[in-house]
Amino acid sequence: MAYMDGITCICDNGRTLEDHRPIVGDDVISGIYRKAASLQGKRVLHVNSTYQSGGVAEMIISLVPLMNDVGIKTQWNILNGDGDFFAITKNFHNALQGQAIAFSDEEKGLYLRTNEFFSGQMKIDHDLVVIHDPQPLPLIRFYQKTQPWVWRCHVDLSNPNADLWEFLKDFVRDYDRMVISHEEYRRRGMAMEQWICRPAIDPLSEKNRDLSDAEIAGLLAKYGVPTDKPLITQISRFDKWKDPEGVVDVFARVREHVDCRLVLCGSMAPDDPEGWAIYRQVEEKARAFIESGDVILITAEDHLLVNALQRASCVILQKSLREGFGLTVTEGLWKGQPVIASRVGGIPLQIEDGETGFLLEPTDTDGFAWRIRQVLENPELRERLGRAGKEHVRQHFLITRLLTDYLDMLNAELAVQNT
Repeated sequence: MAYMDGITCICDNGRTLEDHRPIVGDDVISGIYRKAASLQGKRVLHVNSTYQSGGVAEMIISLVPLMNDVGIKTQWNILNGDGDFFAITKNFHNALQGQAIAFSDEEKGLYLRTNEFFSGQMKIDHDLVVIHDPQPLPLIRFYQKTQPWVWRCHVDLSNPNADLWEFLKDFVRDYDRMVISHEEYRRRGMAMEQWICRPAIDPLSEKNRDLSDAEIAGLLAKYGVPTDKPLITQISRFDKWKDPEGVVDVFARVREHVDCRLVLCGSMAPDDPEGWAIYRQVEEKARAFIESGDVILITAEDHLLVNALQRASCVILQKSLREGFGLTVTEGLWKGQPVIASRVGGIPLQIEDGETGFLLEPTDTDGFAWRIRQVLENPELRERLGRAGKEHVRQHFLITRLLTDYLDMLNAELAVQNT
């Protein structure tokens, strides 16, 4: 559970590190306690731009209570901005992922003023500051820096818009460490360490915990999702980079051969003003399928619904054009379901083609349709992929591994500071 108290996000989900022991085993839990032993009482601050709707917020919601549980006093602050600010930073996000967008001096000025104003509302006296993504990146300019600052970039930086990167990297250079999700996101000309840290999911969160058959049936009924046909599902924001219109094209090909249903489910994040425009485009493209009940669009913010959809689906898609990492892939694999996804960003780190799922080029409509048909028509293949995918996530992409990484980073940064 998370709620706002001014700029501070209070998250107490009631879960402790010990709750994860049956899932990850004694060695993992013991290792975390050992790494945390020298960090007792240290203070860490996370800053991002939203406390809901998106993988970044979901990771922080689970990470902060666990860091506190092992003795590190961890706080989470949310940068408050208006609609114009978030329109600009959404364009920043698009440009960092390669879209050609020009930014005016006025837009850059608003971006900086919003951060300067926010800095006046927030006191920073922590031992480590972690700034997530571009929205609060310039905050470092408005403080007398007395501790290590880390910029955690969650987006795909493999081919950013050159002009925007020139503007942003002046702020990035003030940081002590840059954290990215993939080797391909490293940027030349940066003096600080560029450290790779894979995202992760919380297996005990509402989105990922075990659900009974009755719970699944009740949630699907509540949102009007029939189960009389095989379900194909993509869970993602209505975002151009997630290619929801392309998913409709794939479904149309599959629907020629298999009687099935498509669900596109994505909540509307407050820092993503493009969401409703993309939703309306998808709605228009899929209108005939929607009217026949074969395509269902859902915009609810309901983690239990996402959980139920993923568990009830025969195939989970992630047809992204660009992707920082793709935690919806991780979630689908954790549910033991076959995931068919684009070979972009961090997705190939999670899916070994043919072993834990299937990978295709993002524009390969026929390839996506063919793989979906294979899975729908072969229950043994579906079971094999699902079993292997879940084990891969258990070993590599759970929140306990992310906590371990943060403890390693904190130990390393404090060691440098003390030399």
